[in-house]
Amino acid sequence: MDSYLALAIVVGYFILLMLVSWLTSRHADQFTFFNANQSSPWYLVAYGMLGATLSGVTFISVPAEVGNSAFSYLQFVFGNLVGYWLVAFLLLPFYYRLKLISIYSFLEERMGSLSHQTASFFFLISKLIGAAFRLYLVAVVLQYAFFGAFGIPFWANVCITVFLIWIYTYRAGIKTIVWTDTLQTTFLVLAVLLTIFTISRLDMQDSTAGIFSRVYHSDMSQVFFWDWRSPNYFWKQFVAGIFMTLAINGMDQDLMQKNLTCKSKREAQKNMLVFSVLFVFIVMLFMSLGTMLYQFASHSGIDVSNAGDDLYPMLALNHLGGAVAIAFLLGITAASFSSADSALTSMTTAFSIDFLQMDQLKNNAKMKYRKWIHLGFSGLLVLVILIFHIINDENVVIALFKAASYTYGPILGLFVFAILFQRKVRDRLVPFIAVGAPVLTFLIARFSKQLFNGYEFGFELLILNGLLMLLGLIFSSEKK
Repeated sequence: MDSYLALAIVVGYFILLMLVSWLTSRHADQFTFFNANQSSPWYLVAYGMLGATLSGVTFISVPAEVGNSAFSYLQFVFGNLVGYWLVAFLLLPFYYRLKLISIYSFLEERMGSLSHQTASFFFLISKLIGAAFRLYLVAVVLQYAFFGAFGIPFWANVCITVFLIWIYTYRAGIKTIVWTDTLQTTFLVLAVLLTIFTISRLDMQDSTAGIFSRVYHSDMSQVFFWDWRSPNYFWKQFVAGIFMTLAINGMDQDLMQKNLTCKSKREAQKNMLVFSVLFVFIVMLFMSLGTMLYQFASHSGIDVSNAGDDLYPMLALNHLGGAVAIAFLLGITAASFSSADSALTSMTTAFSIDFLQMDQLKNNAKMKYRKWIHLGFSGLLVLVILIFHIINDENVVIALFKAASYTYGPILGLFVFAILFQRKVRDRLVPFIAVGAPVLTFLIARFSKQLFNGYEFGFELLILNGLLMLLGLIFSSEKK
């Protein structure tokens, strides 16, 4: 793909984002950044959340993973679906009743200030590492597409990308993101659809319905696995999908902040239910695309045995024509911006409300500190991405990303305890319990085959982590 064309596409896309940012921030006040004055249409939030939830990792990794584990990921996604319904009917009414800006702030009244800040701290660590990992993968693609051709070093690529995200979110924050997410979701989905259509015409010479029939009858289309020792065992994936959604979505400031911009609890619930159905459909589309890419490579004599996550970028940019290359670049840029901008805004919100109690400051001071915090998290995001690049070891980087998922266990345990148990916790012990639970979870997972007759943990590690946190809180608490 021509480097100048790639540059023009990214610049044009950024100009479009800036236009949206200008339109949404014209009448912004001090609370617009945090909750968009609860004025977002629910259907807009539902559609836009797809882009933020899928991210660049999904865009690149899900199609490639089909070659390793077939459609087994759908078992996890079906659990996600149930989890989203639980969030809609259990957690959203709770958040709206308490009129929360940061969803962790209710923990202070219920358990104490250290419990409150512990949950927020673990969220910040998770989101910082997760957002950096996702943006790192995309920065590598952008470096390959055009930054490298112009002699721009990787560190400058990262600084430019994060600066562009900062500049269109620093004024209106979540209000801008609700609207830009719809734009980004559109480009992401169009890229996948255009790729599928091109493969059906270019290689298979078949109708679009015919190519989906090939996917259905492929060896890669197996969904359900019933070996209980396997990480892909159905009940293991399904139950983990439920709890993962409750923790990483329902107890995550990033996605819940978007839901809390809706006008009412009822509209937020409609948003969550519609989004959950669309999410399952889009993931199935990505997995079908993965099978089609492997079939296309096989029919065209292209060796993709060692491609890994480079499968989609390699074929889209080099073998499927200019239109797909342009759509892919727009899609991956949209996916990266969509996940990074909302992460940046939610981290700013969590730190501002949970640690600085910024909702209690005077307006002028509030705006001044919030802008500096927003800039500071942008700098931290750049720093963590560059650390990933210096490590330059894919296994280590992926391990760091997986380690971030351990930090949602303490949040899950804190929420379950605060909502279901009427016991008085020893607030000063909570940070120590929150550190101990993930460490013990890691040790159990490390020796699970020896301890449990060959059993290997998968996504259900989050459940174990949350359970250990909950037990620690129960045993360190007393009756009121």
